[in-house]
Amino acid sequence: MEESAARAHVNHDLLALVPEGVARVVEVGCGAGVLGAAFLGNHPDVEYIGIEPDPADAERARPLMSEVVVADIETLQDESFDILFPTDCWIFGDVLEQLHDPWRVLRRIRASIPEHGSVVACIPNAQHWSVQARLNLGLFQYQDEGLMDRTHIRWFTRKTLIELFESSGFAIETMGGRVFEEAGREKVMEGIRALATSLGTDPEEAEQDATPFQWLVRARPTK
Repeated sequence: MEESAARAHVNHDLLALVPEGVARVVEVGCGAGVLGAAFLGNHPDVEYIGIEPDPADAERARPLMSEVVVADIETLQDESFDILFPTDCWIFGDVLEQLHDPWRVLRRIRASIPEHGSVVACIPNAQHWSVQARLNLGLFQYQDEGLMDRTHIRWFTRKTLIELFESSGFAIETMGGRVFEEAGREKVMEGIRALATSLGTDPEEAEQDATPFQWLVRARPTK
């Protein structure tokens, strides 16, 4: 699945990570509001706030959500950022990889998030078999959409994604991958397994980490 298509449709796998009983949710990079509308359709009493830097998308999202803030999360002033708390759950749907400093953003949230709060995220897998295949061919080229989307600034594998959250004051509570039907995967996996074996690492783990198109995470603040 291409990333632009994923953002145009509701990511039900991501919504499933939002804990039950939340009273207030903030979605960073809410786009035109499709995710928020789906969530509020099942949880009409929850306050759902979107943060969106694109004014046109923000206007489309505004009728679908409790509130929309037109802003870049990385440059949001302290007084505007502080009024977003307390929030029970922060959602990042294919957004963290587009930030210059996702570590700083997560640490900023960690400083004020309540003990019971959580962050849920969907992030492209930089270790995906197709990315490895392109690297092997010397074709690390940016594209208009997908895993090589030119808007991506940061890249994360399963291991470095865990490091991102842990170094920012969070503990991973739930982690899984989104796997889609993809032509050519099995043939490339043979080479990935062989490379892992030649490097003295676990070929099973190498294959498992190369299979998901995106990683899904729910993290809680460390105590």
